[in-house]
Amino acid sequence: MKQIFALITGVVFGTGIAISGMMDPAKVLNFFDVAGTWDPSLAFVMGGALVVTFVGYRLAWKRSAPLFGERFQIPTNSTIDKKLVGGSALFGIGWGIAGFCPGAAIPALGTGRWEVALFVAAVIVGFYLRRLLSSVGAATATN
Repeated sequence: MKQIFALITGVVFGTGIAISGMMDPAKVLNFFDVAGTWDPSLAFVMGGALVVTFVGYRLAWKRSAPLFGERFQIPTNSTIDKKLVGGSALFGIGWGIAGFCPGAAIPALGTGRWEVALFVAAVIVGFYLRRLLSSVGAATATN
């Protein structure tokens, strides 16, 4: 049952991304082009997402546990460090160059465009390299 609702959630998210036009990198890049062909529609998408998230969290926090889990898994680390700032900057630079964020790229794979597949492959390689560098750093720290 948990996997079915995860699938439904993913389909709803992907449909929202498709309807809002966020699978089109030109739309995202035009949002960043304030001095040129600025398109403010991404701000409306983000605003709508904030409203839905705000209401959703208020409803979720009234429960003692998620519908399909034993407990809520909330991040506890609130430290702003080099890793957070560096990762955020890298994410923003990648979004500004490619016009995709990972959340929009996954449903965009259904379009069959090669550049989307290249972007997702680059994200996967980045995840792998991050994991590899973390394990090397942990091994170096213990020696």
